[in-house]
Amino acid sequence: MTEEIRRQLAPSGVLRVGLNYQNFLLVLKDAPDGMPTGIAPDLARELAGRSGLAIEFVRFDAAGKLADAVKSGAWDVAFLGAEPQRAGEIAFSEAYLEIPVTFLVPPGSSIKTIREIDAKGVRIAVSEKSAYDLYLSRSLKHARLVRAQGIEASFRLFLEQKLEALAGLKPRLVSDREQLPGARILEGQITAVQQSIGVPKGRNQAAKYVREFAADIKACGLVARAIEKHGVRGVSVAPPG
Repeated sequence: MTEEIRRQLAPSGVLRVGLNYQNFLLVLKDAPDGMPTGIAPDLARELAGRSGLAIEFVRFDAAGKLADAVKSGAWDVAFLGAEPQRAGEIAFSEAYLEIPVTFLVPPGSSIKTIREIDAKGVRIAVSEKSAYDLYLSRSLKHARLVRAQGIEASFRLFLEQKLEALAGLKPRLVSDREQLPGARILEGQITAVQQSIGVPKGRNQAAKYVREFAADIKACGLVARAIEKHGVRGVSVAPPG
């Protein structure tokens, strides 16, 4: 750890870590002392500890807001999904964790498989600017995305407008299905959100350090232990590279 790497990681002397509180799999409720808990906060503390830096958490209620905040310099390091649309301003590490994405369809739906989703007349509720919204925006040819501000809002939109499908993280769709008897989760996955660590573009030495950090925490088992510690189901350690 050179002084230049430390300076690029935390120009102010404090490592400001951006967290997406909407991702309930990676960021849990705050502890009684007000500090965030979960996989991402634990890994952020490990990064700060190895860097010899004090840490400050910057909270966001949506992935899109977290990603957009790089423009204002609101954070130094962020834990979020790596997507091509974000790579123009954020340098990402390799993924440390993957979350499968699929669809929920309402009771009585004629849609049986993921292959049937991308058809004319199919409307899909999605959380705006989420990693899977970005993925679907560039991959769908015929179905139409209907966006809402956040995961909870996308589920309400799906119900209220009687849409043909709801896109989401599979672990969340499992809980949504419990609120809608007869609804089905389509087998398989359309993609897996690649949860990565990002730094603002241009901080090249910091980006290199974060890439090495991400590779190491997978290889040494730290990510697997964090998943087990917090009892998070439906996610997996991302493969090397």
